[in-house]
Amino acid sequence: MKYIDSILNKLTMYRLALFELLFLLAAAAVLGTFGLVPYSPIFLAYSLVFLFVVAWVVNKIFAWCFNAPSNPESTYITVLILALLISPPSSFVDMQFFTLAGWAAAISVASKYIFAIKQKHIFNPAAFGVAATALFLGLSASWWVGTLWMLPFVAFGGFLLARKIRRTDMVIAFGVMLVFTILTLSIGDGPGVFHILQESLLYAPAVFLATVMLTEPLTTPPTRLYQIQYAAIVAFLFAPEVHFGSVYFSPELALLVGNVFSYAVSAKEKLILTLKDRIQLSHDTYEFVFTPNRKMNYIPGQYLEWTLAHKHADTRGIRRFFTIASSPTDPDIRLGVKIYEPSSSYKKALMSMRRGGKMVASQLAGDFTMPTNKKKKLVFIAGGIGITPFKSMIQYLVDTKEKRDIIMLYSNRTIQDVAYVSLLDQAEREIGIETYPVFSSQTPEQLANNEFPTKIDQHMIMTSVPDYMSRTYYLSGPPAMVNAFNDMLKELGIPNSRIKKDFFPGFA
Repeated sequence: MKYIDSILNKLTMYRLALFELLFLLAAAAVLGTFGLVPYSPIFLAYSLVFLFVVAWVVNKIFAWCFNAPSNPESTYITVLILALLISPPSSFVDMQFFTLAGWAAAISVASKYIFAIKQKHIFNPAAFGVAATALFLGLSASWWVGTLWMLPFVAFGGFLLARKIRRTDMVIAFGVMLVFTILTLSIGDGPGVFHILQESLLYAPAVFLATVMLTEPLTTPPTRLYQIQYAAIVAFLFAPEVHFGSVYFSPELALLVGNVFSYAVSAKEKLILTLKDRIQLSHDTYEFVFTPNRKMNYIPGQYLEWTLAHKHADTRGIRRFFTIASSPTDPDIRLGVKIYEPSSSYKKALMSMRRGGKMVASQLAGDFTMPTNKKKKLVFIAGGIGITPFKSMIQYLVDTKEKRDIIMLYSNRTIQDVAYVSLLDQAEREIGIETYPVFSSQTPEQLANNEFPTKIDQHMIMTSVPDYMSRTYYLSGPPAMVNAFNDMLKELGIPNSRIKKDFFPGFA
């Protein structure tokens, strides 16, 4: 599992989604060659090319008309999903396919621009496209991806994607609610209930819907509780026995209703950010200061998706998830970034931005926030750039003069890697937050004088935090570091309920 995670950490969520969908189409092509799915590789490719051309043209037109930044990755993902929902043509002149696929692709892309409020779209584009064609043209998507032969591939790819973006709890909630609903509503059917379960889980697109479309960040609620509720709503409506009068829900309709709930409980906007300044925090860490086009309300510790279009993007793409480094008391939006070598195309583009350059931020989300109970004693454990969410929290506490009992353990390789030194000093003076620096690489003089610890271990925690058993721990940093600290705290006897980890889609 650690080997899988190390591979996943090298890909952004969007690139992983692209690779998964391409993997599913490749698997279908192989299965089609042997007659295990009723579509030949030639017509699968034909379907994909047709959908891509229509979507690409429509996306260019609407991006120009709305003067909105174009996101090619999003268009590619929509096209690949549609290729797995709409049956490929039976011939090169299959007019029914052209009508369904053409309109579905056009409507899917257009919905991102038309059905959007403050530049944030409401509905899953592919689901909206196939729902619209069914309603207005009477042509329905077959969801052919939901077949028994495709199930192992869908489940494997879906597992990787859900694990990458930490949405396995949503997938589990969907499955539990679906099974519960079927069992409850089919309780009088006797042995027939098992047939319904088999058809719903093995021969229906439940796994694809739950792992790929339900978990899409753009239409997913921002916090875990709402995400679970969202998954449960979609699963309930997806169950075959659920109907309102004569209205039964197709997979896309169930998802669209869930999208409405998600929109109601989510942040409602995209921000256009203009670069105001770039501040070097350490030899390889920078803070980018942006002026937003409108005020955004958020909680210290939450994150955004940051989109920076640039040429020759590498496999990690043009989007990243980063914690907001600023406090809600700051009119600017700040982004703290560590530049690794060799650097990604995204970070190269970020470093080359000039003042006045623009990027887009959206998808405010995250539960890595301070408890509402201000009397709770906390320990912040940060590694490297993992200090970013704590910077947001501490800056907020300093600005509002709010005192909390917080001890911070801050690990870096060398003393030159430390970021936000002045803020940490100010927080210690003004609101009493204690910070214990840790450096894994020290000079012989520092080691001889025992100036600083070389690692955060159980001994250090017990020494620096005498009441360690009564505190709640916040962990932020590279995934491997967070997992190691999580295991160490459990060995100390700290329960899971008092360990919070800053995981978000695509740590970069």
